[in-house]
Amino acid sequence: MVSKEIQDFDEIRVKARAFLCYLLTRNIQNALPTVTQESIIQALKKIKKENVEIDALYLLDAKGIQVIDAISNTPEYRKGKNSNKSSRAAYYRAVKEKKCILTDPYPSSKTKELVVTASYPVYDENGKLRYVVCLDIRLEKLLKVVHPTSIDSLFGKFNKIVYALFCFALLMVAFLLFFKGLMSIATYGINIEKLDIKEIFESTILITLSLAIFDLIKTIFEEEVLGKNRKEHIDDMHKTMVKFLGSIIIALSIEALMLVFKFAIIGPEKILYAVFLLFGVTILLFGLAYYLKSIRGD
Repeated sequence: MVSKEIQDFDEIRVKARAFLCYLLTRNIQNALPTVTQESIIQALKKIKKENVEIDALYLLDAKGIQVIDAISNTPEYRKGKNSNKSSRAAYYRAVKEKKCILTDPYPSSKTKELVVTASYPVYDENGKLRYVVCLDIRLEKLLKVVHPTSIDSLFGKFNKIVYALFCFALLMVAFLLFFKGLMSIATYGINIEKLDIKEIFESTILITLSLAIFDLIKTIFEEEVLGKNRKEHIDDMHKTMVKFLGSIIIALSIEALMLVFKFAIIGPEKILYAVFLLFGVTILLFGLAYYLKSIRGD
C-alpha cells in the first residue's frame, strides 16, 4: 500500500504543491513591514480551522529554529518549540529556492506514517528572511484531498472488489476451457487409432483461448486490484494485448483450417464460409501488425 501511495503522489505532486502553497500564500503576507510572528500565528490558526485534514502547522525563524509549538488537533504534534530544524529539507530547500516548496514523502518521527511538508519563506520589506512557515500533512490525507480516487476511498474499494470478482469469474472460464481441452484429448488415452483430428483442433482452440483469457486476467488484476502504476507497466500492457490478439488469431486460424478440411470432405459448396473466416483472420493480422507498428513508434 505504501508503494501505491508514493506512486499516486508522484502523479498528483504538482496539484498537491499548488493546493498547499495556495493555502499558505493566500493567508500569509510577504515582503511587507507588517509581517510579524503574531500575525503569522493567527494566519496559521485560521488555516488549521478551515482545513482539518492538516496535521500540524509551525513556524521556524531565519536560522531554522522552531519558535512555537506546532498548531494541531493531535496532542503528540503540539510540541517542538526551540527544536533545530535547519537540516531538514523543508527548511533549506525553501530558503535556497526562495519560494513555497513541497517535500518528498518521509516517515514522521511521531506517528511513523508517511507525511509531506509544504514550507514557505517569509521576507520583510527589505528582502531579508524572517521566517519559514511549515505545514505537515499525512500522505494518505493529502491524496484524499487532492485526488480522492487515488487511494482506498469507499468507491475505490468498491471498484477493486468489482474488478476482483470479474477476474475471478474470468479465471473460472479460463480453467473450464483448459480442462475441457484436456478432457477432449484424455478421453482417447493412448489409443492413437481412435484419435479424432477434429477433437485435436477443438482442444487446441480451447487451450489457446484459455491462455489468452488468463493473460487478460493477469493484466486487469495487477493494474486495477493491486494498483500497479500504469506508466511503469505500459510495456506489459502492450505485451499482454499482443499475446491476447495473437491467441485469438491462432484460435480462429485453427478453426478456419478445420472448416476447410471438413467442408472439403462433406460439403464443398460450403467451403466459402471457411474462406470468409480466413479473410477475417487476415484482417486481424493486418490490425495486429498496425498495432505493433504504432506502439513501436511511441
